[in-house]
Amino acid sequence: MAKFYFKSSRKEEKHLVPNRRTIDFLLNYSKSLQVVEYQKIKFETILN
Repeated sequence: MAKFYFKSSRKEEKHLVPNRRTIDFLLNYSKSLQVVEYQKIKFETILN
């Protein structure tokens, strides 16, 4: 039964090269994201 759920990671290991647009998007998103914590509640705001 375990053979059905276990996959060898060595066989399916792929070297993914991210697109430059994807990297830029993620960096810009992380720069604009602001998280404020107020009384154990977290507020996430995107500053555009």
